[in-house]
Amino acid sequence: MIVGILKEIMEAENRVSMTPAGVEMLKQKGHKILIEKGAGRKSGFPDSAYKKAGATISASPKTVFKRAEMVMHVKEPLPPEYKLIRKDQIVFTFLHLAAKKDLTDALIKSGAAAIAYETIQKKDGALPLLTPMSEVAGRMSIQEGAKYLEMTHGGSGVLLSGVPGVKPGMVVILGGGVAGINAARIACGIGARVYLLEVNNERLRYLSDVMPSNCFPVMSSPAKIRELIKEADLVVGAVLIPGAKAPKLITRKMLKTMKKGAVIVDIAVDQGGCIETTKPTTHTDPIYIVDDIVHYCVANMPGAVARTSTQALTNATFSYAVEIADKGWKKAAYENLEIAHGVNTAEGEVTCKGVAEAFGLAYTPVDTLLG
Repeated sequence: MIVGILKEIMEAENRVSMTPAGVEMLKQKGHKILIEKGAGRKSGFPDSAYKKAGATISASPKTVFKRAEMVMHVKEPLPPEYKLIRKDQIVFTFLHLAAKKDLTDALIKSGAAAIAYETIQKKDGALPLLTPMSEVAGRMSIQEGAKYLEMTHGGSGVLLSGVPGVKPGMVVILGGGVAGINAARIACGIGARVYLLEVNNERLRYLSDVMPSNCFPVMSSPAKIRELIKEADLVVGAVLIPGAKAPKLITRKMLKTMKKGAVIVDIAVDQGGCIETTKPTTHTDPIYIVDDIVHYCVANMPGAVARTSTQALTNATFSYAVEIADKGWKKAAYENLEIAHGVNTAEGEVTCKGVAEAFGLAYTPVDTLLG
């Protein structure tokens, strides 16, 4: 199969979907790799490294889309790319379609098989391709939150770690999944008081066993959220419903009960955000203020640490990319239920229930297309 590696065009997105090491291994499997010129440069991987690994450098994205049977991105295709996607092509990337109606419509119209990193799912519910980026975003959420608590950015001037004689700051984390637990570990590590809210009882027991003494796992409820955010210096939104839009757990009205200069970091922004006042921002313009609350809602947080993120992402995606390239999407999805979960649209149909429900579209189970 001809596999195309595209240069990211989202603002300040520095990652690339495959490292030269990944290209070399894919080449060894008998596949041809086209990579857009400069795709890996911002992640620290020059074109010469890809050439050495056996890739062909392409001058334009149009050529990559035209020739490749499967195209790989990190972030979702953007409007300039919609018309380049063709029928019978495989698009393998993060998609987050439940928050993106225009992209959903474009993929339906194209007839392409769109396989989303974030909905590939194991039997135990784990999301293996989302996990490494959730780990990065969770850890970054605390360092970004701590930065924007500084008064020069409109924050309250609280140091999360505190100092001798002064109590540490309070962090409230909504969601005890991969992003949430990684955020909690960093926040606990610097000495903050951390409340980690989760709705699953078994998960709460696990969190109680593994988290340090300054982390307090709590059963989430609207009343508990209202109670805790009043004292929070930093709130991290880390809620995830695979393939579906994030629920709004903090309303605009609730912001007025928070302390002036508190910070919200909404990791769930890719799925629409779990805060009513969330709107996507970029690394070049990361924050805005609503009712004296600083909002950091960058939609591609791991792009700021592209070297780490690219390597972690390739480690996770490579085996799936090989399987899809070896077998084609239909056989791969038929033989591997994890990949079947990843198929969001195909042959003009919506095959992810969460996406269909988000926009009131007809849902076609992927099994129907597999025969």
